[in-house]
Amino acid sequence: MSRTKSPSRFAVILAFGLVYLFWGSTYLAIDIAVQTIPPALMCALRFSIAGVVMLAVCAATGRRIWYSARQIALAAVVGILLLMGGNLTLSWAELSVPSGLAALIVAITPLWFLVLDSLLLGHHRISWRGKAGLGLGIVGLFVLFWPELHSTSAMGRRELLSSLSLIGGSFSWALGSVLSKRWQSGMDVFSSTGWQVTAAGAANLLLALALGDFSRVTWSPRGVSAVLYLVVCGSWIGYTAYIWLLEHVPTSKVSTYAYVNPVVAVFLGWLILHERVDRFIVMGSVVVVLAVILVTSAKVKEKTAPEELAPVETAS
Repeated sequence: MSRTKSPSRFAVILAFGLVYLFWGSTYLAIDIAVQTIPPALMCALRFSIAGVVMLAVCAATGRRIWYSARQIALAAVVGILLLMGGNLTLSWAELSVPSGLAALIVAITPLWFLVLDSLLLGHHRISWRGKAGLGLGIVGLFVLFWPELHSTSAMGRRELLSSLSLIGGSFSWALGSVLSKRWQSGMDVFSSTGWQVTAAGAANLLLALALGDFSRVTWSPRGVSAVLYLVVCGSWIGYTAYIWLLEHVPTSKVSTYAYVNPVVAVFLGWLILHERVDRFIVMGSVVVVLAVILVTSAKVKEKTAPEELAPVETAS
């Protein structure tokens, strides 16, 4: 990916701040929304509204929105991986998993980033620090899952299954993010984001229709307000800032949101929804955050030739 102009330091800091703050609060908003609106329908409403408005604003401000079928299809794949594979899984899991715990599990996303960056963006080898972070992250997940692993109740087993699904959702999110970086082909970043979000909205809507979500929804002011917050703060502001950062900042640095968001999510879940914060969550969160810090601060060793043994250190 070529960069014709480096962004200002202020713009980068502002974008990180928006992602840190608003995405940390979306876990709470999702928890509130899915209490009355089924997950697939909630995601369909959130992303359809956000995506269509994004494209309309792009068109109204003179940005190009029509691209080749291939470019739009690639944007759609990225959007579905991120916002259906990632966000829909999260929304479904939060039916039984507290929002703070869900955020802590999703915090392993940078571990997937490290592996997928190495596999898909070049011939890289993971450094010892990165490998240590991967191992520590697995230990952290084990600590977080410990109460559910020993639970014999149906609710405990359901929470364990939902928690495990978040690992798959975080992989889908990381894969979509890395492919977004790899497939960049000249689309305007805001128009590309609009197509990604619109495609995710359409895919979630088809699933919601197949599941009969419209017959099970309860339209409450609390649920609708949560969806509107997700549209404005989660999709329009947070997601656009995230995609912009992927265009201008190394992926491993962008992924630092993963150890800031859980802090915001756990605090808001405890403050507003009175979610439990037991010793397993405290210990597991410390281990997971340390693992993410190790991974995001690791160097990626790039081989200049297959036979070469001495690697060249480049910042990841």
